[in-house]
Amino acid sequence: MNLFIKLLGTGVSLGAGFVGTKLVNTIWEKSTGRKPPTGKDEDVPTSLQSALTFALISASVSTIIQVLANRGTQRAITRFAKSQDIV
Repeated sequence: MNLFIKLLGTGVSLGAGFVGTKLVNTIWEKSTGRKPPTGKDEDVPTSLQSALTFALISASVSTIIQVLANRGTQRAITRFAKSQDIV
């Protein structure tokens, strides 16, 4: 069961990362009026300042999501261990 909780935590982390990326991309597009500078679109000119700002925001959101997912997984493992001791 401990392995199941860890796998579930990994799945939640991946899902939250996907949602976070879509959220950052959507907010970036709404606030700047341009597509996010992902490097995939060669025809969209991107300034260095724009690329660095996007990278900083994206990395910050990713780190926050990773920390919250890890904390949630640890909390679930602790709860599971306590409930196993009771039974």
